[in-house]
Amino acid sequence: MTETEILNELKKFDTPSITNVVATYPADKEICLGLYEPWEIDWYTDETLRCLYPEMGRVAGYAVTCVFGVPSPGFKRLSFNDVLLAVGKSPKPAVLAIKNNFPEKYRKKFAVSGGNMTTAMKMAGVAGVISDAPVRDIGELRELEVQYLVTGVVAGHGDFAVQAVNVPVNVAGMDICPGEIIHMDENGAVKFPREHLPDVLARVKKLAAIENIRMDRLKKSADIGQIVKILSGVEEK
Repeated sequence: MTETEILNELKKFDTPSITNVVATYPADKEICLGLYEPWEIDWYTDETLRCLYPEMGRVAGYAVTCVFGVPSPGFKRLSFNDVLLAVGKSPKPAVLAIKNNFPEKYRKKFAVSGGNMTTAMKMAGVAGVISDAPVRDIGELRELEVQYLVTGVVAGHGDFAVQAVNVPVNVAGMDICPGEIIHMDENGAVKFPREHLPDVLARVKKLAAIENIRMDRLKKSADIGQIVKILSGVEEK
């Protein structure tokens, strides 16, 4: 199975299921890869982000990162064109992670993207965007079918600068390195190294099979004792 086929298969599963097999339950060595200490490492996003278009479904792709902030007279080497070039060089589909590096007084008013930028992103190969910033032009973005996980919506922005491209960033509590896999949906986003793609798919399929059986048994039971046994796994053995 190619990586593209694996990514398409992963979109059949929600992001919480992916987190479960990546690191949520490290004691379960059959289902969970245990890639990170689940509390102390920043491997999934926090509650500050909202999914703009839940109806669009899930996105899984390769991370491209950049940092936006206040223009500096002493640094004018980068522009949004460099972000697009980085997307162009990335495997597809790409998930663009934009770090909001504006001062606190501007952070909530800086529309990190809109219709024009998203059109360019999509044509370059971006399927999803995550950012600890708001966006604008959400009607136009909806038509472009690029998924967004952001902090909200505003109407405008001032001048901004691209401060870095394809560097490690932390967006909404998740550390992201260029080239990592990002899986995102209305619950948030999770990341993991590219080399674990086959393992993540195999384990999430196994997890889904177990949970489907458990949920079916729970829905058929009205006995509290049996419900406790099902949740504890006794009924599955």
